[in-house]
Amino acid sequence: MNQPLSEEASAAQFEALQAEQGHSDNDMSLDVILDVPVVLSLEVGRIRIPIRNLLQLNQGSVVELERGAGEPLDVFVNGTLIAHGEVVTVNDRFGVRLTDVVSPSERIRRLR
Repeated sequence: MNQPLSEEASAAQFEALQAEQGHSDNDMSLDVILDVPVVLSLEVGRIRIPIRNLLQLNQGSVVELERGAGEPLDVFVNGTLIAHGEVVTVNDRFGVRLTDVVSPSERIRRLR
C-alpha cells in the first residue's frame, strides 16, 4: 500500500525530477512568468494643460514639454520607472538604447 509522502520527501522528489529534466528551482519559477505580457512605455516628457487649451490644439500645433530636448527618455514597465534611455534609429526604425537602469531598491523606494 502507498503511504503519503512527507513534505520533505515530496520536496526532495520534486528537486530530483527538476534535476533530471535539467531545471533548477530558479528556472522552474522563472518559466511560470516568461510568457506574461507587460506594458512597456516610453515617456518623452509631460505637461499639464487645461482642457480649454487642449481643445484648441490642431494639426501643426506645438506642445512644449517640461523636459528639454536631448534629455533622456523614461522607460516604464506597467507604470513603474525601470530605466532611462535615448532614441536611436536602426534600419529606419526607432528604438531606445537604455543608458541607466533603475536599481530594484530605488524602484521600491519610488513605489512608496
